[in-house]
Amino acid sequence: MPDPRQLLEDYLRTAKVMQLATLDDDGAPYANNLWFASAVAPDRLFFISRPDRVHCANIRRASRVAGAVLNIDLTDPSQAVRGVTFTATARELPITGIDEQIRAYAGRWPTTAAAIDPATMAAGEAHHRLYQLDVTGWVLYDEVNFRGHARQSVDVR
Repeated sequence: MPDPRQLLEDYLRTAKVMQLATLDDDGAPYANNLWFASAVAPDRLFFISRPDRVHCANIRRASRVAGAVLNIDLTDPSQAVRGVTFTATARELPITGIDEQIRAYAGRWPTTAAAIDPATMAAGEAHHRLYQLDVTGWVLYDEVNFRGHARQSVDVR
């Protein structure tokens, strides 16, 4: 039987977009889609966005988030599902001292490197900021490898 942790890491490495739910000022969920990058041990997800976006303001106000990553090419509602859900604590990273996080995101999405260039960010001239999600819980959902028991809890590292 496949290792759920290895599958989770593989799915995060190859998936492209996550759905992220933040909480608005009334405590209502707000969902959106974001390109992301991941790191393991410790388990973290990264995304870039403009600080004035609703989800970014929500994160500054309330750091608890949840999300999902689907890792299949959608063709038909009857196909087997593979994906990951998570809970996390989110934060907007400072504009300096984040070279490792910038490398993780820009390494995955090289066309975005200029948006989070360290020198531009340090000068306060970047339009985007980098956000980090420190994962607090994982659930792998895999109907391909775990038929009948698709929901697999996976320990956070």
